[in-house]
Amino acid sequence: MRPFPDSDPGVPDHRSPARYLWWLVDARRGTALLALVYGVLCAVCQGLVPAAVGRGVDAGLIARSAQNLLLWSGVVLALGVGQAVTGTLRDRCSVRNRYGASYATTQFITRQAAWLGADLPKKVSAGEALSVGAADVTRVGVALESSARGSGAVVSALLVAGIMLAQSWQLGLLVLLGVPAIAWAMARLMRVLHSRQDQLRSQQALLTDLAVDIVAGLRVLRGIGGEEVFADRYRTASQRVRQESVRVAAIEAWITGVKLLLPGLLVTAVVWLGAHYVDTGRISAGLLVSFYGYAVFLAEQLRRATGMVDQLTRALVAAGRVVKLLGLRPELSSGTATPAPAPAAAATVLEDPESGLVLPAGRIVGVVCTGTPDAGALADRLGRYTDSATTLAGVPLADLPLDEVRRRVLVVDSEARLFSGPLRGELDPRDRAAADPQLLARALDGASATEIVDRLPEGLDTVIGNAGREFSGGQQQRLRLARAVLADPEVLVLVEPTNAVDAHTEGTIAAGLSALRAGRSTLVLTTSPLLLDRTEQVVLVVDGKVVAHGTHTELLANPQYRSIVTREVAAS
Repeated sequence: MRPFPDSDPGVPDHRSPARYLWWLVDARRGTALLALVYGVLCAVCQGLVPAAVGRGVDAGLIARSAQNLLLWSGVVLALGVGQAVTGTLRDRCSVRNRYGASYATTQFITRQAAWLGADLPKKVSAGEALSVGAADVTRVGVALESSARGSGAVVSALLVAGIMLAQSWQLGLLVLLGVPAIAWAMARLMRVLHSRQDQLRSQQALLTDLAVDIVAGLRVLRGIGGEEVFADRYRTASQRVRQESVRVAAIEAWITGVKLLLPGLLVTAVVWLGAHYVDTGRISAGLLVSFYGYAVFLAEQLRRATGMVDQLTRALVAAGRVVKLLGLRPELSSGTATPAPAPAAAATVLEDPESGLVLPAGRIVGVVCTGTPDAGALADRLGRYTDSATTLAGVPLADLPLDEVRRRVLVVDSEARLFSGPLRGELDPRDRAAADPQLLARALDGASATEIVDRLPEGLDTVIGNAGREFSGGQQQRLRLARAVLADPEVLVLVEPTNAVDAHTEGTIAAGLSALRAGRSTLVLTTSPLLLDRTEQVVLVVDGKVVAHGTHTELLANPQYRSIVTREVAAS
């Protein structure tokens, strides 16, 4: 079997859940068609076994013909071999379809998340995104896998019903009426299940979102004694999910019972009527054996067909969430203006008219805001995570391509994450250290992160997992800072880069940052006096507007500035 391709899977049709599932099938039409053909052949071989056994009973056992008995035994053996071979090929193609569809859906979701970027958390909760990427991807793939078995079950059931109709129209009619009736009853139950599953998925997404928030803020909760409050919230939400799960389980139990009961009643009716016909001489004993085998076979195929409907129902719910995510659009548009060259020294590189902030080229500037929301809003404007009139080298950020803005202006805040994988590749994804092996070492020294790497069992080659959560908050902050410095952007915007480290480490970082970013444009939004004392200029922002600027020492004469950076209460 060929491996899955690494190329772009294409552009899916996400206008509706059904269209998306059909697109996945069409994109794999070769293996999907083979799985369907093998599924039908496998089921047909299995369905013809009762006919061969019945003929062997009549022509071999009852007629006492060893030749006929051997002949029909050979036919049964051939059908069994055919069923085994085609069943293996069917499963081979079905599994490929399953994982191919799941892999493609994962690619689409990942690509969409990367495209949305900073807009993703604004549009979809973390719990919802996690649910789509974990559970829904699997359900979409399972539906494609079950389609081959289910399709084969439907075709073979119709074939066997036709054979029964030809051999005994009364028994055949009983089956032809019973199968649609069972299918109709199952469809009604599936519709109710579909609705309940949708409600359950919504509740699960909310619970996952709450769990993510609790884990992310666990240290803060412990600090303020809020663990029990949020634990109660989680217990309440989990009980709602449990209650909804019980409702879904009740419907699933009904469906499971009906799947056994209705086909069983059909088998009982066929066998009873067939036995009556044998007793009256209307059919032979071998034909009764065949009809019993047909009935058992049809019961199994009905279970497979209803199982396929069940999986398709679940897949439609899952695909609905996938297409909802794929249908999201970023709030920011990408400009088409020609990027301006890097400005000369002493020129203005970044300017925010809304606040009046000006960042000269090649300077390290500290920014002190009276409130955290002001700092976040300013960083969003400078990095163009929201539309504004901010300019880069005189060109509005809104007019520049987003890729160009992201390449030239790097914003690093507490939301930045470490990804799983070798630490070296995480810190230096562009492999810039290949040309200068000391580059990475200097970045680690400047971020006071060398000791972190030295303690790892394999140093920079250590594989970190779980998004780097094996590191403490301060260690993650230092590693993220090293990664940002190593990226060497034209403009680096740091939001509280040392609020999780001790004073000694903070002083070391302040000295290292000044040396590493010398001659480069750097903006540090912080209230740390150790960092501010190392900047070339400090700007005070009050209510979103620049009200003062100067060195750290000069601004200490300002009561409002002093109250923020020294945690004093300003004189009234």
